[in-house]
Parts: sequence; structure tokens; C-alpha cells
Amino acid sequence: MWKLFFLTLFLVCCGVLYGQPQPAVDFLHGQIDLKIYPEKKTIEGKVGYLLITNEKTNEISIDARNMRIERVRIDGRNVKYSYNDTLLILKKKLKTDREYRVEISYSCSPKQAVYFLGWNDSIPGNEQIWTQGQGKYSSHWVPSFDDMNEKVEFDITLTVDDAYEVIANGKLKEVQQKDGLKTWNWDMKQPMSSYLLAFAVGKYKASELYSNSGVSLSNYIYPKDSLLLEPTYRYSKEIFDFLENEIGVPYPWQNYKQLPVRDFLYAGMENTGTTIFSDSFLIDSTAFTDTNYVNVNAHELAHQWFGNAVTEVDASSHWLHEGFATYFATLAEKEHFGNDYYYWLLFDKAKALEVLSRDGAGESLLDPKAGSITFYDKGALAIYMLEEQIGAAAFKQALRTFLSTYQFKNATVSQLIDIMEKVSLQDLGSFKKNWLQDALFQYEEVLLSLRKNCSSIDSFLMLQRELMTSAQPNELILNRYWERTPSSEFRSRLISLYHKSLSDDFLKKAFNTNDLKVRQALALMPGSVLESLTEEYESLLADQSYTTIENALYRLWIYNPDKRANYLDRTKNIIGFSDKNVRQLWLLLAILTKDYGTADEKIDYQKELFDYTASYHPMQVRRLAFSLIGEVFPFSDQNLKDLINAAIHPAWQFRKFAQGLVDKLLNDTQQEQRLSSILKSLKGEEYQYLSLKLKQQ
Repeated sequence: MWKLFFLTLFLVCCGVLYGQPQPAVDFLHGQIDLKIYPEKKTIEGKVGYLLITNEKTNEISIDARNMRIERVRIDGRNVKYSYNDTLLILKKKLKTDREYRVEISYSCSPKQAVYFLGWNDSIPGNEQIWTQGQGKYSSHWVPSFDDMNEKVEFDITLTVDDAYEVIANGKLKEVQQKDGLKTWNWDMKQPMSSYLLAFAVGKYKASELYSNSGVSLSNYIYPKDSLLLEPTYRYSKEIFDFLENEIGVPYPWQNYKQLPVRDFLYAGMENTGTTIFSDSFLIDSTAFTDTNYVNVNAHELAHQWFGNAVTEVDASSHWLHEGFATYFATLAEKEHFGNDYYYWLLFDKAKALEVLSRDGAGESLLDPKAGSITFYDKGALAIYMLEEQIGAAAFKQALRTFLSTYQFKNATVSQLIDIMEKVSLQDLGSFKKNWLQDALFQYEEVLLSLRKNCSSIDSFLMLQRELMTSAQPNELILNRYWERTPSSEFRSRLISLYHKSLSDDFLKKAFNTNDLKVRQALALMPGSVLESLTEEYESLLADQSYTTIENALYRLWIYNPDKRANYLDRTKNIIGFSDKNVRQLWLLLAILTKDYGTADEKIDYQKELFDYTASYHPMQVRRLAFSLIGEVFPFSDQNLKDLINAAIHPAWQFRKFAQGLVDKLLNDTQQEQRLSSILKSLKGEEYQYLSLKLKQQ
């Protein structure tokens, strides 16, 4: 699962699942039948398992969280069982080497792992249901296995209102329609861990492609967003073909589907054959310049081999999932964005890890409690250095052997290293110590490789050294390196780090490169807009970059008050990213600009801005609205109600932000009184949350 989320590197779900192993039995097949009642947020279900016994046993354990168990049968006969709201234990004497069929009928109202959005608001067409198993336990919605080592071939049958599409693991066998309902039958052919079970319900339209090897690729989009299909899924087929070729093992599942959902907990999740990702990645071609789905796309696809087909035995081998998915995602980006982009991406990861290591916060890749930056970025760099050490040919051959040997099974880091040693005929003891076991990050080793492979990184490090040791004026040195290093990555960093040493003439030269990355760095420079550079800054408003436009608009509005109306006119119809960054900023500035628009228009602007905190908007829109409104205006009563709703949101990042804002308001006596006044209008979890907060004051 990838960690890039919105505009920052949010950490993805590192939670991994390990239940109690059951050596006496092996579950082979699971048939899941669900009927969903979204308005009530309830599920009626039945799951049937085919299992084989390896030895005699008197009981079978199945994870099932907070369910109402209605009936349990083995081979068609009712059996005794015990249930403690977490674990269902079936009590029956089972013989060795026999097949048995278990059937469990149940109902549940999942507290997590299944999320219902839009079913109780007044906005038609925004209804969704989606699942998240990793870190949340699929056993909240189907009796299954929190043990990642229990792999089962699952089929899913799901019945919902016929107005909606259903997407799930596997291949769609048939759709049956009756009495306003549709029943969707999805079939899997290979076993997987149950944390990778997934389904989604909503209004979708699919674009169908085929890989060079003939695998069906389905890219889903909201019908209203059909124009965003191409930029959102840009390079998807190419990424698939590249990874299948580069990894060297055929894609292990029947098909591959990708679909966006609202308010997803992370950036994306690599459910078997069915990646669910945040609809914050739905973008147009202008947004593609700033932030795009390419890395997450490639990362989740790489997981179909690393994590899904071959699964870690326990968390000490989590590197096998995230390190390899991160590494192959960077290789896929290299194919489309070039070598320079690739090596600078590795450089940035190495710098961040070096800082942590220097501060004593480094972690071993074998530490099951290590953080995401360790498993993802240190893991990817460890693989990069491993391939450097043993050579590309041996690395690829060993990887193919590993994936083929352990396909649809579980594996450890030691098993991978053993194969790497046998194929490469090298002793990897030093690699294991320095890269897998040691908490220190081998920064100098990585830097040596990056400098060898990327001339612009080498130039950058020479520049930094010369600036510290030379008696020459900084701008003279900077100009010399600028002229001989036409790398966008190099030049944008030079602007960001050393803009204080640059003259107006130098900055004008940078503006005139028409390099979007360089101009973005110019837009992000702190400080005032100098009069001599006003024309250059104004040109940024026409760039194909929403980050550039947003920052240029704000800075020009601040430092050129006489031209505010002009700037607002030029950017009036620009929306920006999925969080509506340009539009929301524009609304705020339009409200604050004297003599811009009529009184009625200003009322409309404020109404639109204040509405963006409502629960029917995506959380990225709501978060920005709360931030902008809170900086300038008092929240309306409806904003406060929306804030309490946000404070119990299932996505922890957004929930934490909202709770922090609630705490800040409660420190103000007047705002505390306003929150008290809205308490009686709240219900359920919202009432409970605010009531408790007020009692704590």
C-alpha cells in the first residue's frame, strides 16, 4: 500500500494482520454471499468454507468481530459453537485428511473495514460503499482470518440496489437482476490472505484495456468525471506492461481493476486484483504537472506480486511488501519521467533517511515495529543497493526464482536472501548486516552510487561544497553551475535553497526558462514580490500548474493591492486540484477585496466557501475550507456542526486535524459557549463526542 497522500507524503496503513495459526486445518475455498442495506449500514451474510484437515482436531477458530451469528453448520448439520464477539470457535471432532464444509450465517453493522458514504444526505449520486481490510480486519464484515498465513480462494456474491455498480476481487461471472436489485457474482481462481478481500459499490463507468500479455485492465471513473479519465490513469497500460516485463513473472491474477472512492483512509490499497484509491487523485492535465497517480498506480500494481502473490510470514518481513512495491514504482516512474527524475527521487529519500539516522531515529528493516519511512524508502534504497551489488542480471533471475517458488504462499526475508546468494554466488552477509539489520542508514554508500549515475546530483553536491569553501561571490558560483547543468531537478532546488543569493537579473533568467518545475520553485519562494519582477510573477498565473497559480495569485494579491481585481478576473474560473485549492483561495480573496463584485455576489462567494465544510464534500475540500475560513472569519453554526462531524471521521488524518481545531476553539470561552449551544442539535456519535469534550473543560 502506498503512502503518497494528497500533496504530502502521508504514511499508508502499516498495520499488518497476524492471527493464531491453525496447523490442524487448511481452508481452501470461501464463498461469500452478502446482501447490503446501506441506509442502515448493515450486512446480512453467509460464508461457506471448504477445508481439509491435516490432523485430528476438536475445534476450528474463525475470526468474526461484533457479529450476530445466526447459524453454524458443518457438512449441512448444525454444530455447537462459542463466540465472544471476536472469535468464533466451532466445536466438532474432525478426522485427519478429510474435507469438510463449514457454513456460517450472520449479520453485522461494521464499525470499521466497511464504509458507507452519502446514503443519508440530500445529494443524489454520491452514494458509496467501500472496504479497507489491511490494518482494519476484514473479519468485521465476513467471518474470516486475521492470520495472513491462511490463504483462501474467495468468491464474492453481493446484492444491492440495481442503480449501482459493484466491483470486487476476481472476474465477474454474471449479474442477475430481480425486484430492483442486482446480484453480482465475482470469481477468484487463486488463494489470497483475507485482508486483501475488497468490494466497492457506487456510480461508476469503466474503461477497458488489455495488457500486452492479454490481461484485462479496467479503469473506473465517476460518470460526471469522464474528462479526468485519461490524465488520472495516464500510463496505466504502460506501467502494467513495464512491471510485468521488469519483474519477469506473469501477472498472477485473472484481471486488474482500479477505482477511486471518496474519503479513502490512505492513498491506495492493493486488494487482490482490485486497487481502491483516493479520489483526490482524480486530476486533469494541468494537475498532472504537480501531482499525479503514476507513483501510487505503479506501487499498488507492484504489490500484486509483492504482498499479494507472495505474502510475508510476519511483520519482520514487511520489507518484502513495501520495499519492493516502492522500488518498482520508482522504476516505473523512471520509464516515463526520465533518469534525472528517478535519481533525484532516490536522493530525496536518502536525505530524509540520513536526517533520521543522524538524529538517532534510524530503524532496522527487520524491526516489526519500524515506521513507514523505513519499510518504504529505506526498503527501496536497500533493493537499489542490492541490485547494484550483485548486478541486474543476477538480481532479476533471483527475483523470478523467489516469486515462482513462493507464489500464493508466505515467505521470509531470509528465504529471499538465500535465493539471492545462490543465484549471484555472493556472500550477502555484509549486505544483511548493513542494510537489513543495522538501524543506521548507509547514506554515504547511497550517495556514491547516485553521484556516479546522475551528473546533476554530482553537480549539486559539488556546488554545495564550493559555496562553503570558495571566496567567490555566491551568485557567481550559482550562475556557473546553472549554465552547465540544465536539469529541472537541479535548477528548481537551486532556486529553492539559494534564492536569497540571487539577483533580479538571475531570477528573470530563471523565469524565462519556461521550465514549469523551475517556475513552480519561483512561485514558492518566500518574501515579497519585487516591483522589478511583477511582470514575471504575473506570467505565472497562466502556467499549467495549479500549485504555481495558487501561490502566484496569493502573493500578487498581497503585494500589489492596486491590481487585485485584475488578478481575480484572470483566475475566476480556475478550480484547481481535487481540494479546489485555487477556487477556495479565490473565493476568500474575492470576499476580502474591497469594491470587487456586488454585495449580493460577495454573499454568494461566502456562501459557497462556507458550504465546503459540509460532510457531503470530500475530506480534502473540507479540510482546506476549515483552514481558510478559520484564518479570517468566525465559523457559522453549520461550520461548527460540520467540524464535530469531521472530528469523528474514519480517516485518522482528517479526524486528527478536526479534533485539534475543536481543542483550539474550546480554549476560547466565547467559542466554547457556541459549541455548547449546538450540542442539543447533534445526535449519535457527534453528540457523544462533543458532550465528552465539553465535560472535560
